[in-house]
Amino acid sequence: MVASKSPTGPAAAMFAADRASSDLGMELLDVGEGTATVRMTVARSMLNGHLIAHGGYLFMLADTAFACACNSRGQVTVAAGADISFVAPAAEGDVLVAVAVERASYGRSGIYDVTVRRGGDVVAEFRGRSRAAGRLAREGRPGGSPGGGRPGG
Repeated sequence: MVASKSPTGPAAAMFAADRASSDLGMELLDVGEGTATVRMTVARSMLNGHLIAHGGYLFMLADTAFACACNSRGQVTVAAGADISFVAPAAEGDVLVAVAVERASYGRSGIYDVTVRRGGDVVAEFRGRSRAAGRLAREGRPGGSPGGGRPGG
């Protein structure tokens, strides 16, 4: 059996420092120029009052894939905005995979689409808008960047 190779590079380094995503059990499966794939299993703690995955967790999974894709070339890039359409519910134990793909890059801005799937079924569609920030000042800010956010998301 061949061991799978872990993603490397600037997006993988950013993901490795992302406590919010790792604490939810997210795994970076793949990253390339302008692309990324992230996996997460829906835990009981992620369920809403209807006993389906809370939309905020689906958004976070898609946002994490978006962050990795838009930071894949090594320039610090942050989210300028994002929206999501929920297509189907996810349940406890479902394994969700978010695939992010760059659709357009112009100047310091970019547009990325992320599809979240459970097996072959689409659960959500996400569109993120990015802005390359260059270097973020990390001193004196909770979370390490302006406003306490994280690059890309």
